Amino acid sequence: MNTQEIIALTLKLKPHERLQVIDKIHESFDRSDPEIDRLWGEEAVQRLASFDAGRSKTFSSDEVFGKD
Repeated sequence: MNTQEIIALTLKLKPHERLQVIDKIHESFDRSDPEIDRLWGEEAVQRLASFDAGRSKTFSSDEVFGKD
């Protein structure tokens, strides 16, 4: 079965069934790595501590988005 046949069959499903297909496909892309999640958590804590201690340079939204 090729991609176009799969799409055609999927479009014949009821909306809630298509949503189940979408969820399963999305899950296949969304595999988190516990070690990476842990490292990002540590990074977030360190960045917040740096901000709270006044060691981080901050920028206004105008500076970030280039509005004058």
